[in-house]
Amino acid sequence: MDKFIALSGLPRSGSTLLSAILSQNPNIHAEGNSAVCQLMWDMQQSCLGNSNEQLKATYREQTAFDLISSIPKTYYKDTNAKVIIDKCRSWTLPDNMQMLYSYFEHKPKVIVLERPIIEIVKSFVALRITNNWEGNPEDGLLDTWSEPIMRSYEGVKWAKANNNGEFLFVQYDDLVNNTQDTIDTIYEFCELECFEHDFNNITNKHPEDDTVYNMIGQHDVRPTINKKDLDVVLTDATIKKCKAIENK
Repeated sequence: MDKFIALSGLPRSGSTLLSAILSQNPNIHAEGNSAVCQLMWDMQQSCLGNSNEQLKATYREQTAFDLISSIPKTYYKDTNAKVIIDKCRSWTLPDNMQMLYSYFEHKPKVIVLERPIIEIVKSFVALRITNNWEGNPEDGLLDTWSEPIMRSYEGVKWAKANNNGEFLFVQYDDLVNNTQDTIDTIYEFCELECFEHDFNNITNKHPEDDTVYNMIGQHDVRPTINKKDLDVVLTDATIKKCKAIENK
């Protein structure tokens, strides 16, 4: 692994599509939602908390650094690609960005995907309806700091306010409607050699088991790029909340 690049941003904004496209390049490994960020965080918390006394008493403070920084290498040990695109919506949160600074040799590079909140909500509502969601399919989606939307949204807001070149913001519509230009921009940002991608034969080399999320179809990828029509009518209250969030 020569490069570790984070893929973050809002859900339902094209991260699975982008990963499938980038994975056409044999030098790039881009799979589904990664546990690397959470594993590094958990190990760091243990080293600062429950394990801290033992580490200090045995003069093993450096061991803490070695353990945390080894997690990405261990996680991707069976991957031969030179470039890892690690997908996790939590990378844009400030404490997790600090881990990218602390445990990697190079300045962080984070691709941040965006999409209008109202379209994201519609997409989740459509998924919930398809999966026979019990109750109101709009419930809880816009609760403060809730997953999967609002916690990610707070991370994107922080990234925008603290961007010193670490973040590349990519709009979903640009990825779908101006794919080649968007991919070129991503390659330039990541400092990667050009590669000729096939946008008419897209497959997901690393499909996720959506039964784990109880949301079948959440990470489906179509072979050609097109924006799916969202035939969903939201309540006035949800529409108003979406607009209020984006106008903050």
